[in-house]
Amino acid sequence: MNQSPPAIILNSITRCFGQNIAVDNLSLEVRRGEVFSFLGMNGAGKTTTLRMMAGVLRPSSGQIIIGGLDLAEYPEQVKRTIGYIPDRPYLYGRLTAREFLVFVAALYGLTGEQAELCIEEFLGKYELLKVQHQLIDSFSHGMKQRLATCAALLHRPSVLIVDEPMVGLDPHGAKLLKESFRSYAQSGIAIFLSTHSLNVAEEISDRLAIIHRAKLLCQGSV
Repeated sequence: MNQSPPAIILNSITRCFGQNIAVDNLSLEVRRGEVFSFLGMNGAGKTTTLRMMAGVLRPSSGQIIIGGLDLAEYPEQVKRTIGYIPDRPYLYGRLTAREFLVFVAALYGLTGEQAELCIEEFLGKYELLKVQHQLIDSFSHGMKQRLATCAALLHRPSVLIVDEPMVGLDPHGAKLLKESFRSYAQSGIAIFLSTHSLNVAEEISDRLAIIHRAKLLCQGSV
């Protein structure tokens, strides 16, 4: 059993949009080196939770601690340690795949040879080398999803937050992502994965939680 401090701690987080409670008093922990799946139907509160963890939304109340740091107090430091793959990633369609990754690398302070080595590694790993000089607008959904994954991993995050990664992927693309998530977990990365697919959760998760109508129903092993 991993006895190191949790990589992610959600402490009674709530998010309201006007009178609507999207996430209600949610508490859970995710350890380093595990794949933690977050299950629920559409509208249950999964994406809102992930956006709060990534620093895109602020909780109405509660505390988010990632890597031992409070996200509200140290937003820049925490975001440097996070890789975030949203459910509908925005990619700059008039850039090529390589140009986009060069841009993302620069945002994280990776330049020169260091950036080139990382970009080459991930383009190869996610089978995008042959299309690296094509415009992103010409990519299929699966290619865009793989490129978004490359961008989220360039800076070697210690926490990877992923929202519905398998939606719209062909079997080969889904298998590639599942295998890579297991590999990253084995290297010590904490992976927080939202999905509405029980099959995906069963196949790759160490533990999971179920959210329904904004409230946590249960959590534990598969």
